[in-house]
Amino acid sequence: MAGARIGRRSAAGWLGIAASPVFAIMALLTARYGNGPADLLCSALTGWPLGGMAPMYALMSLFHSAPWIELLTTPRRR
Repeated sequence: MAGARIGRRSAAGWLGIAASPVFAIMALLTARYGNGPADLLCSALTGWPLGGMAPMYALMSLFHSAPWIELLTTPRRR
């Protein structure tokens, strides 16, 4: 996959960077608009305001934040 490099980061690296914000947006949208019948199947806690898929998307966003942490903490070379 050497031909698919974008700058110094491969396409897989860019996907890793994109995963966390996409999951965060999905969590927000699901928390706001996701009260459909399919959400009831995924909700284990019935009294929680963020029941259903929104907590799962928020956790996935958190778990996929490692590339962002690495990007922000790695010193840039000139």
